Amino acid sequence: MNSTVNVADVERWASALGGAALTAYGIKQLRDRSPAGAVLAVAGSALIYRGASGHCPVYAATGFNTAEGQNDIQTPGESRGINVEEVVTVNASANALYAFWRRLELLPQFMRHLVSVSQLDPRRSRWVARAPEGRLVEWDAEIVNEITGELITWRTLQNADVTSAGSVTFRPEPAGRGTRVHVRLQYDPPAAKLRASVAWMMGHDPAAAIREDLRRFKQLMEAGELPTIEGQPRGKRSIQRYV
Repeated sequence: MNSTVNVADVERWASALGGAALTAYGIKQLRDRSPAGAVLAVAGSALIYRGASGHCPVYAATGFNTAEGQNDIQTPGESRGINVEEVVTVNASANALYAFWRRLELLPQFMRHLVSVSQLDPRRSRWVARAPEGRLVEWDAEIVNEITGELITWRTLQNADVTSAGSVTFRPEPAGRGTRVHVRLQYDPPAAKLRASVAWMMGHDPAAAIREDLRRFKQLMEAGELPTIEGQPRGKRSIQRYV
């Protein structure tokens, strides 16, 4: 069997993440005696293998290789790219939180480094974020896996200014104590300068920036508004409720 690596690192990461979620969902369907469960579990396992091995038979058959040109040289002890993982519990249903997040154009309401997100089609979107010296960086992304009310997984498309992948899961807490929102992000800029740009636009500490974004997301979904001092004596602005 040919095990040549032909899948880029970020794509491998997204495949493994999406495969794990799909396999878990397939097993759940099997327990519920759904005939689709076996198909989902097998598909998820294939994605996990794709992520672990870095080899895609379809790419091999067509001569496609997204791993070509990657710079694998790393400083000893240095991990590639920026990896972030944060969790928050929100007092709202998983379905309501999923529905809000799935409307990608709403994300800049609580993610301060984002300027805009525009939906191009049901799966692809264009993202604009702040960068140093007043510049903007743009990239196109696609949703690679989603389970309504439970999971959204995405990755950037080729030739993006910033290469990234991520996922958000929504898991109901026991006894109706809200929903656990778990965000995983990986930013892997192709050069040190762009890597510094990502750190800068997210406040030099991406983990702290995402943690603060999730804090605002929690407030937005629980209270229906975010605190602000812009133009209102009360220091708040109301927005449409989604829960």
